[in-house]
Amino acid sequence: MKKFPIKQLQCIVPVYQCFIHNNDEVCFIISHENLLHALKILKLHINYQYKLLTCISGIDFFSLKYRFCIAYDLLSLVNNSRVRVKIFVNEITPIESCVEIYKNANWWEREIWDMYGIYFYNHPDLRRILTDYGFEGYPLRKDFPLSGFVELRYDSIKKRVVLEPLQLAQEYRLFNYEIQW
Repeated sequence: MKKFPIKQLQCIVPVYQCFIHNNDEVCFIISHENLLHALKILKLHINYQYKLLTCISGIDFFSLKYRFCIAYDLLSLVNNSRVRVKIFVNEITPIESCVEIYKNANWWEREIWDMYGIYFYNHPDLRRILTDYGFEGYPLRKDFPLSGFVELRYDSIKKRVVLEPLQLAQEYRLFNYEIQW
C-alpha cells in the first residue's frame, strides 16, 4: 500500500482535521461546501484514484451545534487503500448530492434523507426509501420518540390498515441525550 499523500490533498482542499485510524485508514473532516470538490479530486486525481464509494452513513450527535455527521467511505483498488471523508451539518443545512460523481450514492442519500431528514439538493430522485410515504418524522434522530407518533394496524372491522394516534399506558422515561450510547 502506498503512503497517502496527505499534504498534497490539504493544499488542494481545505481540511479542518485529518487523522489516521489503526489500519492506516485516513479520515478527513471538511466543510460541506468543499465536499464535491474533494470527492472529485479523490476519484479522478492520479495520486488517489478512489473510484469506489463503498458507503455513506449518517450519525446524530444530538448535543453538538452541527449535530449530523455524514461519512463517505472511499476505496482505491489501485492503491489498496481506504479513506473516509466526513462533514458536519445541522438539520437545516442542505448538502449537494454526489450522485453525479458516484452513481451508487443514490440510495444511500435517499436513506439518509429518510432516516435523518438531511436534504441533498440536485439529487435526481430524493424520496423516502425505507419508511412509508405518509410517515412523519425521522426515526434515526435521537430526538425521535422510541415508540413513534402513530400506530399502524389492520382493522378487521373496516377491513383495511388504519393509522391511529399512539396511546401509551405508561409515562415516558427521560433519556440523557448527552451520552452517545
